[in-house]
Amino acid sequence: MIHFNTLAKAVVATVFALLAGASFAAVDVNKASQAELESVKSIGPAIAERIVDERQKATFKDWGDMIDRVKGVGPGNASKFSSQGLTVNGSAFSGAPAAAVTTPKKKAVEDTAAQAKKV
Repeated sequence: MIHFNTLAKAVVATVFALLAGASFAAVDVNKASQAELESVKSIGPAIAERIVDERQKATFKDWGDMIDRVKGVGPGNASKFSSQGLTVNGSAFSGAPAAAVTTPKKKAVEDTAAQAKKV
């Protein structure tokens, strides 16, 4: 026999789980209103408006298309927006911001340029 308290706790836990899942619903950039875009953490009114304006010209094909067309959205913001539930045509952002890499050859060129400035 299941105790009432155990059953009640299970029901409450299930309700909270459903509510938590609903609050993190995906927002597709090609379908969302400006208000829905603003509901994504880190997207303010200015970026939401730019997204809507660009989308009126043509829907976004993919994340790269959105990054190219919307000022203020680069790989870093795309990654952040995606982690908060934004999608483009149902897809999450799969790219990562490029890390600055200094190769030995690039370092030598930079050192040479720095030395030339001193002269």
